[in-house]
This record gives sequence, C-alpha cells and structure tokens, in this order.
Amino acid sequence: MAKTTKQPTVMPLADRVLIKPLEAKGEATTASGIILPGKENSEKHERGEIVAAGLGRFSAEGKRVALEVKKGDIVWYKRGYDAEEVKVGGVELVLTSEGNILAVEK
Repeated sequence: MAKTTKQPTVMPLADRVLIKPLEAKGEATTASGIILPGKENSEKHERGEIVAAGLGRFSAEGKRVALEVKKGDIVWYKRGYDAEEVKVGGVELVLTSEGNILAVEK
C-alpha cells in the first residue's frame, strides 16, 4: 500500500504561505546533525518547507503578482510579528507572508 501525503485543508490567501518547520523550536543542530535539545539556535532564521502557497497579491493596477516560492521549496524564513503558529491536520505549521521568506535553498 502506497503512503500518501494528505494535502492541507487550509489554502493561504494572497501572498501568504504555510511552512512546515524543519527544526524543532528550542533545539539546535550541530554540523554533524546531532540535535541539542533545549539549546536555542543562535541564528536569526529558521528553515522550513512550503506546504501551501497563496496565488499572490494584487498590484495597485489590479494585476496579480505571483509568489516567488512554491509548494515543496525549502526556505529560510523569519518569524515576524505577522507569522502565526497554526495546527492543520495535527501538524504544526507557520502561516506567514512571503515577505518573511529570506531565501530558497537550491
């Protein structure tokens, strides 16, 4: 029997994205991959995978401006004041705007 990934039941609007964090909050990872529980990561950003993305915001001219990220992208992001921690289908996710995404890993 093939394992299927359930799609999120929430679709972000405009320039919002749902991100699944790849590192647990409050943990740091050494270069060799060892998790150090309870030790805050000294970096200012977090890594995550885009699980859903909105269609983009509208410009002043009324044209849709598409997002630069898409589902499946691994991104570096910051948890700004407009980032919300949400639970969708039992999974902890971050709902934030594309402006809080700093980089996309290639």
